[in-house]
Amino acid sequence: MKGSPRSSTSDRAELPFGHIDELRLAELQAVLPLVRRGARILELGAGSGRQAVELQRLGFDVAAIDLATSDYADNRVFPVVDYDGVRIPFAARSFDVVFSSNVLEHVPDLPAMHAEIRRVLDVGGECFHILPTANWRFWTSIAAFPGALRDLAAARTGRQLKRAIRRGVRAFVQKRHGERGTAVSELWYFRPAWWRRNFHENGFMIVREAPAGLFYTGESLLGPRLPMARRRSAARVLGSSCVMFQLRVA
Repeated sequence: MKGSPRSSTSDRAELPFGHIDELRLAELQAVLPLVRRGARILELGAGSGRQAVELQRLGFDVAAIDLATSDYADNRVFPVVDYDGVRIPFAARSFDVVFSSNVLEHVPDLPAMHAEIRRVLDVGGECFHILPTANWRFWTSIAAFPGALRDLAAARTGRQLKRAIRRGVRAFVQKRHGERGTAVSELWYFRPAWWRRNFHENGFMIVREAPAGLFYTGESLLGPRLPMARRRSAARVLGSSCVMFQLRVA
């Protein structure tokens, strides 16, 4: 299936559209050319459902699930199904494709999740997982410091100053992003090599692995002020923030 993951102007006028949405839809470009037309797709950890909306707009048969406690639960733009984080609420062999974007690093029990994915995939089905890289972890850690300095310089009230100081402290004592290790050891866990081993150990073979080709950090220092073209150029120098894996059941 080929096509641009960017919505039309009228689509954007109908639904709220932010910087993170732009990044996620741009990353979807790494997946779209590889998915057959009309495929039944399940999106794991769909968040607001923005990517599910785009996949449906492009003609795919889409279902999406996420935790009821998701930070995006009150801002959904697609009928995302709540699930318990353990059992995918669909019958066996229901989907041709299972897709996730920046989700698997947040899953505590990866073997159980992989088993559920294998269960709901039809014969010959595929997975497409977009995952943050060690590059993202490194530059996010670095970007926390100028972010804190920016907030400190912009502080005009006592409340703003306290918030800036708290952010400065967090820059020195950073929390992990995912479910394993620390902010430092995520440099190891977010390596593509770690995920390759994990996929192989859980019954999948890797069909394709490719960088998504975008540079950004979890601090969003420049946000929409840095165009996608510049982010693609930066990724060639600083490294891609995400990698895409295409998998099949071994």
